[in-house]
Amino acid sequence: MKSESKKSNFLPLFTVATFGLHLFTFLILTFHWSMLRQLQQRLTPQSLVQLVDGRAITVDPKPDFTRYPETVRRFVGETMTLMLNWSQQQQPQAVWQTTSALVSNNLKPKLESMISPTQTLSQGTENILVIQNVGQPTQISEGKWKVDIIANQLIFTNADRLGKTVPFNKQILVQAVEAPVASLPNSPLPLNLAVSRLGEARLQIYNVCDINDKSCS
Repeated sequence: MKSESKKSNFLPLFTVATFGLHLFTFLILTFHWSMLRQLQQRLTPQSLVQLVDGRAITVDPKPDFTRYPETVRRFVGETMTLMLNWSQQQQPQAVWQTTSALVSNNLKPKLESMISPTQTLSQGTENILVIQNVGQPTQISEGKWKVDIIANQLIFTNADRLGKTVPFNKQILVQAVEAPVASLPNSPLPLNLAVSRLGEARLQIYNVCDINDKSCS
């Protein structure tokens, strides 16, 4: 009877001790989770974004090679517009020298020969790119996209004020880069400012192919 009485008295104590141990373990785990959460927030701080209506919000940073589709589309459309708009006052060689910062090094010789005439322009010569459509980006791999652009080059001269139309229907291949690709000179011109603003997207054109080229990669 005494042995059974001791066992009966020990059982509640064992239950209370076990519960206390579980509670202590739970508190330790909660504390560790809280510390890890604070460390994560310090390592990946949120960014403050001010909206046009005056509101301010915080957002989590995007991975380095993630870009929104509209960011890629806008980069392609505006970059090609800058490259293919030139005139007697703003010679194509000077335009190319500035905008080529948005192009990868291995593509520069090919693209320069494609879009930039080597001769000095005659008086009154002007080239204008008229874009009809910039397609939705197709992701090729992480940090790489293909964008179809449908456009026409309008070339005017003093002898031909009606102009000549040259189709510019291309596949533009774009890749994300880790740092902005364009920097401002000491005395920036409007074109320098435009290229620098586009460079903030941290994107770069690495290939240009005909719209019907199935092997473009």
